[in-house]
Amino acid sequence: MKINVGESVLELIQGDITQQDTDAIVNAANKSLLGGGGVDGAIHRAAGPRLPAECKTLGGCETGDAVLTKGYNLKARYVIHTVGPVYRDPQKAKPLLQSAYRRSLEVALANGIRSVAFPSISTGAYGYPLDQAAPVALGAVMDFLKVHSEIGLVRFVLFSEKALHAFEKALGNLIASS
Repeated sequence: MKINVGESVLELIQGDITQQDTDAIVNAANKSLLGGGGVDGAIHRAAGPRLPAECKTLGGCETGDAVLTKGYNLKARYVIHTVGPVYRDPQKAKPLLQSAYRRSLEVALANGIRSVAFPSISTGAYGYPLDQAAPVALGAVMDFLKVHSEIGLVRFVLFSEKALHAFEKALGNLIASS
């Protein structure tokens, strides 16, 4: 599924984020930035040993924030690492999830990155329900793209069919309500 948001393109696909040829891919990282399971572990394995070595020099990252590293062995030139919230309190989790997406795009913009691939942040081990996370993620990205057309492509790369359908449904609802 693909739509235009201002002058930018927003795309939803099912696939492997480590195989994306965008300028940057976003890593759903933990606060240490030193790798973990799921998307984080897959990106670290695909990028090779120089990625965790660079991450060690950054001193971690707070929930809702984002930092940039090189992509090393990935097709993407850069990795934007962001830390999403652990889902416990929906009132506290939502603004932190919005911030993780927004800060990732701000880091991209500040570094001249024109195409970004996102996973579904916080919906794995961090427990954010897909049906609640998808509209938050899409809304944050669409709001950013409406103001910042410098980023020409944002692609959500969703690992499972279930995640893809949740994002397609959320995007349909957002389009219908606008």
